[in-house]
Amino acid sequence: MTTMAARIIHVSIERDWRDVYAFMADHQKMPLWASGLSTGLARDGDEWIAPGPLGNARVRFAPANEFGVVDHLVKLENGAKIHNALRVVPNGDGAEVMFTLLRQFDMSDEQLAADAACVQKDLDTLKTILEESKNGKGHRHDR
Repeated sequence: MTTMAARIIHVSIERDWRDVYAFMADHQKMPLWASGLSTGLARDGDEWIAPGPLGNARVRFAPANEFGVVDHLVKLENGAKIHNALRVVPNGDGAEVMFTLLRQFDMSDEQLAADAACVQKDLDTLKTILEESKNGKGHRHDR
């Protein structure tokens, strides 16, 4: 059995974890913070279509749940499938959001580092949106 190297990328958010989960589980809001989905998602049955530089990806999300799981499976047009493990857990009065980045077998060190930086940037954007809206600053993206 072969496994891939993994990195856990995370951010603490000063917002109730249930609010963070509700925002993240609203798939139409993902383009506000997930740069890989910046052009938006279109629903297609149980899946979502995400246009991208490699063509249209099909995305299947974990069903709504009470555990903070926002996992999603991305199927690229070339047949590649990428499982993205994304979790929200309570952290005191706030939340911890964790993304498990799996190093794909054909990924160089530089590509992995770039991918990790993109994920961190997305989580930092999520933090900013949710903390600013909690404090009445900026745009009300979460309502």
